[in-house]
Amino acid sequence: MLSYSVDDDILTVFIKGELDHHTSSGLREETDKLIDRFSPIKTILDFKNVTFCDSSGIAFVLGRYKRMTAGGGILELTRLPRQVATIFDLANLGSLIRIT
Repeated sequence: MLSYSVDDDILTVFIKGELDHHTSSGLREETDKLIDRFSPIKTILDFKNVTFCDSSGIAFVLGRYKRMTAGGGILELTRLPRQVATIFDLANLGSLIRIT
């Protein structure tokens, strides 16, 4: 489940609940529709309300990273819960994507 806000050319996507193989394809489709609709310079994925994340979450993030950078945009991750931050650290996502 997600909600979003747009401020100037920045799209913020607020993800809620579990980010796993059951939910990632729906989140991907919804997020991509928002990116297509608003053509943001920056997309921020807010993980504050994510309760679980597995490798499907990593794939979700990498796909949005590729989509944003292909168009010259930026992807940023923010407010990662500790368990999500640990998974993303193990995947070394911080070397590609800004995490705040």
